[in-house]
Amino acid sequence: MASAAEQLAAHINFGQIGKATELKKRLWFTLGALIVYRFGTYIPLPGIDPSILADIFKSQAGGLLAVFDMFAGGAFSRMTIFALGIMPYISSAIIMQLMTAVSPYFAQLKKEGASGQRKITQYTRYGTVFLAALQGYGISVGLEGTAGSQGSAVIDPGLFFRFTTVITLVGGTMFLMWLGEQITSRGVGNGISLIIFAGIVANLPSALVGTLELGRTGSLSAAFIIFLIVMAVGVIALIVFVERAQRRLIVQYPKRQVGNRMFGGENSHLPLKLNTAGVIPPIFASSLLLLPITIAGFSAGQGPEWLNIAVAYLGRGQPFYLVTYSLLIAFFAFFYTSVVFNPTETADNLKQNGGFIPGIRPGQNTARHLDYVLSRITVFGATYLVAISILPEILISKYSVPFYFGGTSLLIVVMVTMDTVAQVQSHLLAHQYEGLIKKTRIRGRRG
Repeated sequence: MASAAEQLAAHINFGQIGKATELKKRLWFTLGALIVYRFGTYIPLPGIDPSILADIFKSQAGGLLAVFDMFAGGAFSRMTIFALGIMPYISSAIIMQLMTAVSPYFAQLKKEGASGQRKITQYTRYGTVFLAALQGYGISVGLEGTAGSQGSAVIDPGLFFRFTTVITLVGGTMFLMWLGEQITSRGVGNGISLIIFAGIVANLPSALVGTLELGRTGSLSAAFIIFLIVMAVGVIALIVFVERAQRRLIVQYPKRQVGNRMFGGENSHLPLKLNTAGVIPPIFASSLLLLPITIAGFSAGQGPEWLNIAVAYLGRGQPFYLVTYSLLIAFFAFFYTSVVFNPTETADNLKQNGGFIPGIRPGQNTARHLDYVLSRITVFGATYLVAISILPEILISKYSVPFYFGGTSLLIVVMVTMDTVAQVQSHLLAHQYEGLIKKTRIRGRRG
């Protein structure tokens, strides 16, 4: 039997958004914040010649630089104030989550609740500033040493250009971090994810036009373009299916007598998602791979030897890149799942509430059983993430598809859309409950 909440949620009408004043304000705020972000992706850095820069980027826009530009919403190729995007913040968040797993100090902060989380957030911001400054300086130096067919993209190279570039790029990243936090608290959905989502979606029209243009010129056959469209639909269906799939463990609560009444004796379930980590592993893996490439991509072969070797081996479609990317995704799938879901803590909560899994003893045995089940389904989730993320690499390297089809981009778009729709539904559900409560109070007063 479905609960009253599930029955009410099933009858939610999205046409009621106009009546939900609070939700409408949140949606408008989210839309306005994303528009501000998109405007910022067209404001160029001071001291840059955009036409020469575009010529330089065309000659170097292979491999991971195109992926970085995808996450930045095209701001990197245009070298705007948001060129670094939100990736330094994500990289800093990765480091902090790793520190909570290996450092006793940060592990203790995590256990302190809200106060500890505030300190972790503060350290994450400090790390964001440091990484953004490091990447910004590397980009400024790389731009000064890079020239296209029309000359250097930097109008007046020197210490002042480097200083202004670092300050501008760090400021742009910190503004995006603040904007994402504002969307999360005052808008609808996860702000950081929505910023990445907006950047990917903004590039889709030009990517589709480029694909159709290749079809018109005969570079891609019509049959292959149709195959891409069908495959995209299939990948979307697979993502939706897997993200909604759950392994439900039956949890039973014993009967207890209070006075003359019997309570409990109910059967519930503990849902374990097949992909508990969500879209985090591909984003984390991409950000780690992009960290050294940010500097190496603009070194034009003049940087240290290890950077040149990294660029060669981390090229799109290269075996070393595919293996490293796959291993990082698998690692972060298991790591982030362990961060999100703690079997020991869940087993203790079940024991304290009198719940148990049939056939499994409460306590340590339940924790081991949860860990066993979670590990098995995470293997499937990690395999699914690797397959989805590697697919576009094969298409681009083997068939020269001109855009980042499927994979991480499509995964982010579909999952952020599902998450945002779910939050809209929860706001509508809360609005309907408020309406029911008001009607009940009015009837009670009349009675």
